[in-house]
Amino acid sequence: MGDNNVNLPPGFRFCPTDEELVVHFLHRKASLLPCHPDVIPDLDLYPYDPWDLDGKALAEGNKWYFYSRRTQNRVTCNGYWKAMGNEETVMNSSSKSVGMKKILVFYTGEAPSGIKTNWIMQEYRLSDSAGSTSRSSKRRGHPKIDYSTWVICRVYERDDDDDGTELSCLDEVFLSLDDLDEISLPI
Repeated sequence: MGDNNVNLPPGFRFCPTDEELVVHFLHRKASLLPCHPDVIPDLDLYPYDPWDLDGKALAEGNKWYFYSRRTQNRVTCNGYWKAMGNEETVMNSSSKSVGMKKILVFYTGEAPSGIKTNWIMQEYRLSDSAGSTSRSSKRRGHPKIDYSTWVICRVYERDDDDDGTELSCLDEVFLSLDDLDEISLPI
């Protein structure tokens, strides 16, 4: 895919909110509707290490965006993605749940003794309630849309001196809880 920004208008910046990623991109993808502009590629993430995403995913600054099929296998050649904490609900402007966001951290090596890196992935999926509209359309003879097969991912490398603006406070708490495994407490 070389330069992913070739077909974009001058000055285009891709800085979507969580809601925009879910509602305007992922929902359209899952519904087989066209996206304009169609800039986010499909990518089977898990064979790639995060540092190999450049040129394969939509790059905007130090972030990469792509669609992927939802899977439990998050193992690459050099490591694995480990989920941190619980999923967060993505709300729209009407405070309705439109999706879920899972935070994953990349570890090099083999589980469970891998080495934690600064690579973060935010994986978005549609909420189960998004599929409720497809159930009513099934009764009218339309095929049911399987909303669970696609996710949209935002991957970036967090700086050691990062001020935390990329992660919510809840994300930071979940990431810091993982560090407790490395602390030995006196008995």
